Amino acid sequence: MERVLGIGGVFLRARDPDALRRWYADHLGMKLEDFGGAVLTDGVTVWSLFPADTDYFGPSGQQAMINYRVADLDAMLTQLRAAGASVEDAIEDSEQGRFGWATDPEGNRFELWQPAS
Repeated sequence: MERVLGIGGVFLRARDPDALRRWYADHLGMKLEDFGGAVLTDGVTVWSLFPADTDYFGPSGQQAMINYRVADLDAMLTQLRAAGASVEDAIEDSEQGRFGWATDPEGNRFELWQPAS
């Protein structure tokens, strides 16, 4: 059985992402990177803000989305489909690795990330 290895990232919607990024930097000590988010101390987990009108979290209007690290994205997506979960067909390949998306039974979209080797 495929398992989640850890949290790859936590993403939040924000009405004013730039102002909220500054607030987190000033009050929680987040060290902001060029992409506008922060890489947390484990060097793998990302925290990032998205505009309030983003469609990256899917159509549900949810306020936050979690990215889960996995060892084998294809196997995890196959496992989720076999269990009847709503899984998107799209897979994104980038220099950071491979990304896929699914939705839990309560309508929460989540992201799965297989880091680049």
